[in-house]
Amino acid sequence: MKSLSDLPNVGKVFEGNLLKVGIKTPEQLRSIGTEEASICIRMQIDSGACLHMLYGIQGAIDGVPYKFLSDQTKQKLKAFYETL
Repeated sequence: MKSLSDLPNVGKVFEGNLLKVGIKTPEQLRSIGTEEASICIRMQIDSGACLHMLYGIQGAIDGVPYKFLSDQTKQKLKAFYETL
């Protein structure tokens, strides 16, 4: 995959947000990770970005639609989200 839009959960708006914060490739997204990518988006683009954005980022990194994330992964992301 060469484009962010090739990843699951990444539509035009989400891809645009990633590009605006300097994440241009799937490899960069994987490298920066879910939590850091979400912090960048919240600080620079959308201060109200929701928990589902975190799920979407994690699913994109894992290569699965976010609805297929494990309950354990969702709990971890929810705990992180509550600290923001």
